[in-house]
Amino acid sequence: MTTTEAVESLLVQEHANGVVVLTINRPAARNAVDLSTAEAISRTLDSLDDDPDCRVIVITGAGGFFSAGMDLKAFRAKGERPIDAKRGPFGLVHMPPETPLIAAVEGAAVGGGFEIALSCDLIVAAEDAVFGLPEVKRGLTAAGGGLLRLPSSIPYHLAMEAALTGRSLTPAWCAEKGLVNRIASSGHALDAALALAEEIGANGPLAVQASKKVIVESGNWTTTEAFDRQEEIVDPVRRSSDAQEGAAAFAEKRAPVWTGR
Repeated sequence: MTTTEAVESLLVQEHANGVVVLTINRPAARNAVDLSTAEAISRTLDSLDDDPDCRVIVITGAGGFFSAGMDLKAFRAKGERPIDAKRGPFGLVHMPPETPLIAAVEGAAVGGGFEIALSCDLIVAAEDAVFGLPEVKRGLTAAGGGLLRLPSSIPYHLAMEAALTGRSLTPAWCAEKGLVNRIASSGHALDAALALAEEIGANGPLAVQASKKVIVESGNWTTTEAFDRQEEIVDPVRRSSDAQEGAAAFAEKRAPVWTGR
């Protein structure tokens, strides 16, 4: 796979089936994101999106924490905000990658940490993880996408209650409402996320990326244009060598060998 610039605060590790794990490595700060880390996340996502061998990305945090969001110490000391020029806050929430992205959450994912998780396509959480947007308790608003994405993930009135009360949300509650995909035992969120990622990574990479693209973009399509817009995305996949390989592998009762072409 494409190598990325080494940054101490962001670890990049390759796994089987084209899975790459990004670990925010600032446990002493509960993996709060400063500007340099946000820029490193953005650059790394650029590189992985351009890498045909990368099929799924997992983002997690070191030391039993997911992320505390913005590094308040850097903000207080230097007025620094972790906003990347291209991908926005935390290096991804304005523009998540085209490659499927899974959040593996241990510990707290509140405030900006919750907004990072909400920008992912799937969320896997440890049973004792904590979610929430507590900004209103501090006289602030969640401006990293939480107020925009949460109502698209759970019913309107539940999203409104979560945002206006700022209360903590348990993984069980989030899973019941369809926000969390899988719950793992404490300390094993990454293992569960990797299992999910490898299941996705075993599928045709062109088909996976096109499926994500349709789901992400179709919310802005009108009813009359939806099928035409979908066809623009899926027809190249239908005509691909991978589609032929998938059919041949099914007929021959063997595992397909994808080329991404």
